Amino acid sequence: MKPQHYDLIGDIHGQHGKLLALLNKLGYKPSGETFRHPKGRKVIFLGDYIDRGPAIRETLHTVRGMVEAGDALAIMGNHEYNAIAAETPDGKGDFLRPEKKNRGRQAETKRQFAGLDAEWEEWKLWMKRLPMFLDLGGLRAVHACWDAHHIARLHGKSIEDEAFLRASATHQTPEFRAVENVLKGPELAMPPGLLFHDKEGIARRTVRVRWWDIPAAAQVSHLAMPEPFDVPGDAAPQDLRRIPEYGREEPPVFFGHYWLPPTRKRAPLAPNIACLDYSAAFGDTPLTAYRWDGEQVLEAGKFITATL
Repeated sequence: MKPQHYDLIGDIHGQHGKLLALLNKLGYKPSGETFRHPKGRKVIFLGDYIDRGPAIRETLHTVRGMVEAGDALAIMGNHEYNAIAAETPDGKGDFLRPEKKNRGRQAETKRQFAGLDAEWEEWKLWMKRLPMFLDLGGLRAVHACWDAHHIARLHGKSIEDEAFLRASATHQTPEFRAVENVLKGPELAMPPGLLFHDKEGIARRTVRVRWWDIPAAAQVSHLAMPEPFDVPGDAAPQDLRRIPEYGREEPPVFFGHYWLPPTRKRAPLAPNIACLDYSAAFGDTPLTAYRWDGEQVLEAGKFITATL
């Protein structure tokens, strides 16, 4: 049998027009409810299909149509997880992850599904069944971070299991730590008394950090994702040891989530590591894909974008 080749696509966030443009650039053609490649390639979608963009329902229909037709695989993003947790009662008069904690990020999804309650319930069930990672042998896919310890804990688990969903939304449980790392990435605390402002202007005391090429000593700000910045304060050695480390001998891993600057050159972050989220949720920035043909050392020339 010929080996399966894949095209991996980063966070769509309701940008259906950009998705269609990218599928067309990659050679996928409409075929009923799906888009199919004449040479049998398949897409792997890396999560975050909802929120922010103008065509969330259309995005969901295209992703699901391709998955159900066998033309794609799809994993869960933190936005899908949050949407489900935000509408699951906690048994104490609130929800597992109240919308106020998400700072209104689900407002656009709610607006586009207004009056379509039954349809939205069906989409939530579909999202619950999405895997949180894929390990296909020659490559791996995850929304934010491939952490072997937490991946092992999530193996065979699904948030369709209400007991697991509740455990994963309960702070400091093993399930919570696993889902946080895999869907949102590791974080380090800023040094005492310091904070920084993220891309949305929100003041934060913790920083998302990379999970490869971790030095023995470093400033917290120098490990920041999507871009390092310069604020004094060294990470505690024990905190650095807690960051997962993805080795150069591991299979290629693809992820999204991190909002890399749209002006940044599309290229691997390490020989076997590629982020495919270049902030396409807003503005004119195109979606980004990687065309994978079995190589274990990734190539900058295989990143693909398409303008509308």
